[in-house]
Amino acid sequence: MPTVPEGFSAGFAVPQVFPDGNVDVAVIRDVARQAEAAGFADLWTQEQLIGTSVSVEPLTLMAYLAAVTERVRLGVSVLVLPVHSPLHLAKRLASLDVLSEGRLIAGVGLGGEWDSAALGIPEGRRLGRFMNVLDAVNALWTEERATVSGDFFSLAGTPMAPKPVQQPRPPIWFGARVEAAVRRAARHGDGWMGPGSSSIETFEQLVPALRDELEKEGRDASTFPMSKRVYIAIDDDAERARLRLREWFAHNYDDADFAERVSVWGPAEHCFEHIDRLIAAG
Repeated sequence: MPTVPEGFSAGFAVPQVFPDGNVDVAVIRDVARQAEAAGFADLWTQEQLIGTSVSVEPLTLMAYLAAVTERVRLGVSVLVLPVHSPLHLAKRLASLDVLSEGRLIAGVGLGGEWDSAALGIPEGRRLGRFMNVLDAVNALWTEERATVSGDFFSLAGTPMAPKPVQQPRPPIWFGARVEAAVRRAARHGDGWMGPGSSSIETFEQLVPALRDELEKEGRDASTFPMSKRVYIAIDDDAERARLRLREWFAHNYDDADFAERVSVWGPAEHCFEHIDRLIAAG
């Protein structure tokens, strides 16, 4: 078993998706508090704007978590940046950082194709929108009067307050599962997350590419968080765990088979072996 390196920490995904259709606030509260008491470093949410899955909106949920916890950090994995207005997003995230007393981790990602008509967004140019929103949010957080020139959003001496508690900004972690996105994380982000919809094998392949890019950028890999979201079902009855995962993936992703491609399930020791692989990979 690999030695757990200094700086390693584990986060916990709070209940956010409710297949039975009933959002149980008491369960959210109790799990969040128990995870904090157990020593987990951070609590995580996801963004899912469109779909049949009963999923609570992440930033609203994080504001609730800020009120019912005290020290644990609060992250979103991830905000699909191209579909957001930078003014609204910068204001909400800064307010969340203030209300949580500096506990925000802002996870961002490019996302897949979206329902452009429903969101009122022109089709195409996702990467351009992503970078424009990222630049604008960063400017609104770090400049007294933000100035950004972009193809989609421009700011001309625009003030915004309050600024985040964390300076110069809350950490921005990039969700990425292809090399081009990992390179963007190394250039523009403060950390990287392998998404839950990717395999451990993909994570193992991408870590060296990220380290190479960090070196090219003159950045210290030891201070750049590398993480992986993992769906785990721990149960001595491995078949029961597998079926539970399939049921959840059918609701959240509309694809039960997806569970078996990216998840870990079975007795605790079996699950620990897979976590050890992630630690060994970096």
